Amino acid sequence: MVIGRMSNVAQNLPDDPALLKALIADLQAENAKISATLRAHDQLIQTLRLRIAKLKKQVFGQSSEKIERELEQLELALEDLLIAAAESETVVLDGAPETTGFEPDADTADRLSRRRPRVSDSTPRERQELDPGSCCPDCGGDLRLVGEDASEMLDLIAAQLKVVQIARLKKSCRRCERMVQVPAPSRPIPGSMAGAGLLAHILVSKFDDHLPLYRQHEIFARMGADIPDSTLVDWCGRAMRVLAPLIERIEADVMASDLLHADDTPIRVLDRSQRDKGLGKGVKKGRIWAYIRDQRPWAGTAPPGAVYAFAPDWKEEHVHRHLEKTRGIL
Repeated sequence: MVIGRMSNVAQNLPDDPALLKALIADLQAENAKISATLRAHDQLIQTLRLRIAKLKKQVFGQSSEKIERELEQLELALEDLLIAAAESETVVLDGAPETTGFEPDADTADRLSRRRPRVSDSTPRERQELDPGSCCPDCGGDLRLVGEDASEMLDLIAAQLKVVQIARLKKSCRRCERMVQVPAPSRPIPGSMAGAGLLAHILVSKFDDHLPLYRQHEIFARMGADIPDSTLVDWCGRAMRVLAPLIERIEADVMASDLLHADDTPIRVLDRSQRDKGLGKGVKKGRIWAYIRDQRPWAGTAPPGAVYAFAPDWKEEHVHRHLEKTRGIL
């Protein structure tokens, strides 16, 4: 295997067989050392994965802040180890000369066989053609197309903020002197600069990707817009009010189904009545109930949907209230 930097060094290799053997021996020793480091990384990664799996089982049993904090720290450590292992793999592959007979061990081969990214068919595609021209570079003869070699590369177009300037032209009638102007278009939040696309991005980043608003403030600042945290908070709250009618329509449609799936998950919530009694005293365990309609297994016509309902505790009265207008099978 001759790739990366070794292909550039190949031209400078000595002609003396003894020197070549010494160079190969050094490279084999270096590869053995790196392979040992990779194996140690693999063992630590497996240990972390087992510990994370064990803690996740405990979370679904008797949850605690300590377990969740340890989970976050372990997952960050695991991520760092995986990155370091990937970097070491690059060094091994780039430094492995063809003459050493280097073969990746089972763990390295397993990492190298990771699946390729899957890209949706709806993802935009751009074709770039590298045409050698119409004349042969050697003899100048005409070239004819006999085929092509095509490959794909996944790239990202960086997010970009833009200011949409809305100019409403005023015109006057030459006959009756009446002033004519198109009414201002509606905005998701009246009097706000936030467009619908920006609000959707903020809400998804906050509630789906769990990206705090102060982090979003920093990201927007790098993009050239200083949006204060207080403004982001206000936009989120007012956007939630804008979406409330849509949420109610979805809830009414899903809960009208004659077959629902339901489950709950614990969630930590602030207890305002206890918040002044010391650290940790102002937190209690609430519940998020999920009610799901999904007819896809039997080719039902209704689209899948989910309704989420908060309950401050695990009392059955909350579920009775959620399901008071529902009839059918739960």
